[in-house]
This record gives sequence, structure tokens and C-alpha cells, in this order.
Amino acid sequence: MARFPDLTLVLSNLRWAVIGGVATRLYMPERATQDLDILVRLADGEEVRRRLAAAGFQLQGGLAVGGSSWTGPGGAYVDVIEMEAPWLAQALAEAQHNRDTQGMPVLPLPYLVLIKFQAGRVQDLADVARMLGQGDPDGLQAVRQLFMRYQPDDMDDLESLIVLGQMEMDQPTKRGLDDGDKG
Repeated sequence: MARFPDLTLVLSNLRWAVIGGVATRLYMPERATQDLDILVRLADGEEVRRRLAAAGFQLQGGLAVGGSSWTGPGGAYVDVIEMEAPWLAQALAEAQHNRDTQGMPVLPLPYLVLIKFQAGRVQDLADVARMLGQGDPDGLQAVRQLFMRYQPDDMDDLESLIVLGQMEMDQPTKRGLDDGDKG
């Protein structure tokens, strides 16, 4: 796995989580990415910016989605997404116990799928399909429950992404099993 700057000490006592391509490696084979994307509460944005600057990160500019882009010591790229959502506090709390091999907090699968789905970019939707295509039944059910609560109008799209991901990963699909295919 590629190494990215661990912001644990820089952002101590703040709730944050890895999102984006670095987060997906916890749920699917790693894909190439050059930046570390993290998610913080909008209310913590100013403090995060202050701490990154104090740690030697250089501000590169703002992000259209809300937040800022930074270059760290050694040239690493870090994007800080600042947002508010009704599910954010719970997601960031759960991320503190969902660590990657570097020890960084990663947004749990249901929330990562939700945020990538909401972003709607092609790469994000491809990541969603690949992660869901490898998801276990309990993980898929957790994603479905979160969508039922926060994105109920998108359940058909979610189910389509699950099937597409399972087909890509050569997993038995619900549709394939109904047609007599045993996987």
C-alpha cells in the first residue's frame, strides 16, 4: 500500500476521517491516487487549516465542494473536505474505530458509499460499484439501511450499483441467481 501523511498528531482531539481513493483501499483493491482526502466538520475547518499551516503544510487554494487543498512537507497532497450533514457526527465517531494499515481513521463503508454517491463523479461511482461488489451481506445491508434513511429516492440506483459491482467482481448477483445461475 502507498503511504500518505498521517495527520493523527496534527489533528489530535478533532474528529476527521479519510475519504476518497485512500479510503477505498480498505474495501477494495488499492487504486492509484496521488492525494489524501479527509473529511472534517465545517465547524472545525478553521482549526484544521490553522493546524495544517502550523505543521508546515502550504495552502494551495479552496475546493469547489467546500474545503481546501494543501501540499505537505515532502510534497504530499492533502484535500480537506469541510461539510455538515445529519449523519456526519456519527460517521466521524465510527471512523475513529475503523483504522487502515497506517492507523488513520477511515469513513466506514456505508458512509463512504453515501458520500461518493452524493459526489456523483464517474470515478466515485466506479469506486462505489467496486466496493459494493466485494461487500459481504452484512455490509451491504448496512449501506441499504443508511440509504433508506438519508437517500430513499436513490435505492434503485444503489441496487443497480451493487449488481454492477458484483458482476465486475465475478460475484453471484441476486438477479443472476434468480435466472438459475449458481454463480
